Amino acid sequence: QELMDIDTKPKPSQPPWYEHHVQPCMAELLGSALFIFIGCLSVVEDSGGTGRLQPALAHGLALGITVAILGDI
Repeated sequence: QELMDIDTKPKPSQPPWYEHHVQPCMAELLGSALFIFIGCLSVVEDSGGTGRLQPALAHGLALGITVAILGDI
């Protein structure tokens, strides 16, 4: 009787191979592409008075958006 009362914990299931290998790689690829693309576009059209502020803000906003969207992966 006592042996039947022991609680057995089920093994935690392993995440699928896609979530373990492919999803982080795709998130890294998408995040890097977004960061580089927006950063390069911010420098293409150089307005007269922006100086270094425009590329810095564009990179910062791109990084913030990328972390907000893909951060949980």
